[in-house]
Amino acid sequence: MKNLFEPDTVNEVLGRIDKLQPTTPRQWGKMDSAQMLAHCSAAMAMATGESNLPRLFIGRLIGGFAKPIYTNEKPFSKSTPTSKELVFTHPCDFSRERESLCNRIRKFQSGGAAQCTRHPHPFFGPLTPQEWSRGMYKHLDHHLRQFGV
Repeated sequence: MKNLFEPDTVNEVLGRIDKLQPTTPRQWGKMDSAQMLAHCSAAMAMATGESNLPRLFIGRLIGGFAKPIYTNEKPFSKSTPTSKELVFTHPCDFSRERESLCNRIRKFQSGGAAQCTRHPHPFFGPLTPQEWSRGMYKHLDHHLRQFGV
């Protein structure tokens, strides 16, 4: 499984992000491309430890059982729910959000496992650095596929 500790995988993801435009149409969902970049950047901020969202009650109940959804090789389904803190409905600046996301991806990769957050995921709970790395790749891949890149 690809993960964001691998330089080749990071280069692939950054290349796909570079193909994205402010007008790239979504294939499903409600976000535009700038909102998607903001959403992904906020998720990466959790993985780098820049942001620590509280555990969701439902996550405390079933997050551990659902953890394989986050770390296995099966792509996320098109309408996977997300935490309200990661939903962006207001207009976002495409260039600023793209730069922020790319910087966070590079920071995550360069920091490696030693710099990965130890804070639990809000839904899935405690994750190893490798699980964060696979899950973050899978999340980015999901949204890049959402916009056909």
